[in-house]
Amino acid sequence: MRKKKIVSVMFFFSLLFLLPEQGRKLHANAEESFDEVTDPPKVEEKLGGHGGLSTDSDVVHRESESISKKSLRSSAEKFEFQAEVSRLMDIIINSLYSNKDIFLRELISNASDALDKIRFLALTDKDVLGEGDTAKLEIQIKLDKAKKILSIRDRGIGMSKEDLIKNLGTIAKSGTSAFVEKMQSSGDLNLIGQFGVGFYSAYLVADYIEVISKHNDDIQHVWESKADGKFAVSEDTWNEPLGRGTEIRLHLRDEAGEYLEESKLKDLVKRYSEFINFPIHLWASKEVETEVPVEEDESAEEESETTSTEEEKEEDAEEEEGSEKKQKTKKVKETVHEWELLNDVKAIWLRSPKEVTEEEYTKFYHSLAKDFSEEKPTAWSHFNAEGDVEFKAVLYVPPKAAHDQYERYYNSNKANLKLFVRRVFISDEFDELLPKYLSFLKGLVDSDTLPLNVSREMLQQHSSLKTIKKKLIRKALDMIRKLAEEDPDEVHDDDKKDMEKSGENDEKKGQYTKFWKDFGKSIKLGIIEDASNRNRLAKLLRFETTKSDGKLTSLDQYIKRMKKGQKDVFYIIGSSKQQLEKSPFLERLIKKGYEVIFFTDPVDEYLMQYLMDYEDKKFQNVSKEGLKVGKDSKVKELKEAFKELTKWWKESLAGENVDDVKISNRLADTPCIVVTSKFGWSANMERIMQSQTLSDAKKQAYMRGKRVLEINPRHPIIKELKDRVASHPEDKSVKETAQLMYQTALIESGFILNDPKDFAGRIYNSVKSSLKISPDAVAEEEVEADETETSEEATETKSDGGLNIEAEPVEKETPTKDEL
Repeated sequence: MRKKKIVSVMFFFSLLFLLPEQGRKLHANAEESFDEVTDPPKVEEKLGGHGGLSTDSDVVHRESESISKKSLRSSAEKFEFQAEVSRLMDIIINSLYSNKDIFLRELISNASDALDKIRFLALTDKDVLGEGDTAKLEIQIKLDKAKKILSIRDRGIGMSKEDLIKNLGTIAKSGTSAFVEKMQSSGDLNLIGQFGVGFYSAYLVADYIEVISKHNDDIQHVWESKADGKFAVSEDTWNEPLGRGTEIRLHLRDEAGEYLEESKLKDLVKRYSEFINFPIHLWASKEVETEVPVEEDESAEEESETTSTEEEKEEDAEEEEGSEKKQKTKKVKETVHEWELLNDVKAIWLRSPKEVTEEEYTKFYHSLAKDFSEEKPTAWSHFNAEGDVEFKAVLYVPPKAAHDQYERYYNSNKANLKLFVRRVFISDEFDELLPKYLSFLKGLVDSDTLPLNVSREMLQQHSSLKTIKKKLIRKALDMIRKLAEEDPDEVHDDDKKDMEKSGENDEKKGQYTKFWKDFGKSIKLGIIEDASNRNRLAKLLRFETTKSDGKLTSLDQYIKRMKKGQKDVFYIIGSSKQQLEKSPFLERLIKKGYEVIFFTDPVDEYLMQYLMDYEDKKFQNVSKEGLKVGKDSKVKELKEAFKELTKWWKESLAGENVDDVKISNRLADTPCIVVTSKFGWSANMERIMQSQTLSDAKKQAYMRGKRVLEINPRHPIIKELKDRVASHPEDKSVKETAQLMYQTALIESGFILNDPKDFAGRIYNSVKSSLKISPDAVAEEEVEADETETSEEATETKSDGGLNIEAEPVEKETPTKDEL
């Protein structure tokens, strides 16, 4: 143990000696690199206004001389970052940003902030803007493919020397360790105004960066760094004077060549910065046709190829004498460069809803949703929210549902709602703004009060999003409710005549029916998933009923039509309306004049497990026990009269999982049916669960409700069976009949038989009895053929698909002389 301690102590002291020596070597190497840099060329005097990213050939030449070596200038004042840049870059690449495309968004966002600041100062002092091009508040992007340089220029407030040192060293100055601790503790990462945070994302694609900046209160300076632990700041005497603002030059890495393509930059600006307040221009190339004079040799060749008569020559001569001869030209394609505006779509959400026209909303929807059809959105909502969190939003109901709207419901995190902070696109890949059941809505949210965190992806964890989400849900549901209220087909009969007379809203007729067919399942899923808004969503439910004549109706309309004294809302669930209309469960309800709701969507089974009541009315599944249909004065007498039959039948079905046999109050023409317990699975639910791929039969047994056989005491079959049981309770044929009736009732009630073979056998026995065939009669046995065949028979037969077919002899025709 003592030897190990001595070795470890010696190793520790050796590290202490090596670290300073290593630091001195690094510092010496850095000084050598500084000395190798030659003095930069001096600036030439230039008269007139200052441009943006200049395109003058002399200026480009001077710029290329200053940035060709990618090393810090010897005349600059050098600084060292206080934290390890390698660790800093590891945080940026692996922890903060999920993809490299983010860098352009961050730099444009910083440029927009700088422009906002100078515009704010100009409100009180117009002189700060300057004159000419300097007064133009815009962002310019230019690239140099040959030198792999991408430049972003703004005419914002600019930075002084002190600002360059302070702002561009923010992360390093605060200490990487402290920064990491802040991230791990999930604290507030709000770093508004700290320019260096977003700026350093540029090192994802660049290995050397120059920042040229001019502030009104200082001369022009250059900040430069290779992200190797050092940066330098010097007075700029060789680049084009900026007038005011900042230009960032990124010397791109070899693997970042895609950002030298104009199409890539256009896509990034369209995606992330399309709605920035200030115009964003790209120095783009395009081909144009121009007319150039034709050379004499070419003109002579063309004249020789054309022939003309002597009269035409004389006429041409006369024309030439009367007027000057026109010089011949030809059209050629040339590549030209010009500033192209990238963000031409207006941010209509910043305007008052009263000022935006319907055409503008439609155009904005097509741009936002990348929908290139001519269909208008079904509805939209444009509003401003104030309070603890202020934001502006525009929500759209698409004209139709996506083809895979519900196939990817639980498998996709991508929402159709875009989040912006100060017109900068943040993300559309999280569902913290809208719940999944409203993911079909398209639109955007823009907030000025949300913090611009160090990683904009981490913004989704901010507590303010809960407040925004709550307000968005309410506004979205109000928009859908208004869509129904404006539909003439949804209006009650009392008000429909007035609306028909007015002739208004013809375009809105049937719009909610169309919405329900496309997105009705989403409303149902919302009732299941969102307990706090369940009542609001229930108002949006639509369905067909026994009295709706094929049209959709709402719960409010159903309740308005309820019979006097009716306390429950009756419904039945099945696979189709046609099947449900013939269900024996509806017989007495329809005769009594009650209205029953048809639910035919598989999700309805889950829906009604959560929708227990509405407007103080309970829901009652007519295929389950507990149904009360009016008052029957003879119920007690019937129960007593059929007591012996119900008791006997229950005992005979002891092995069939039948909980009870009761007198039914829902049957009119059917002898008996099978119902389930109030809180158990219905027959339809059992079929749904059994069809699941990974269903477990043992677990399903716990959820199946106890089955109850309800008999119709007024049916002749039940009356006869009652008399037979009273006189011959042990008669085998009576038991067979009772068992067959139960199995038939199971099928008619929608259940699946556990033993179809047994049911089929009972049916055949019943057929035998009706045809007066002996129950012991069986099918005749087949007479077996001889197993051996003669050789002659074997040669005369051949196998064809498993069947032995005799081959017929074919007569050979003798060829004629001509054929030979």
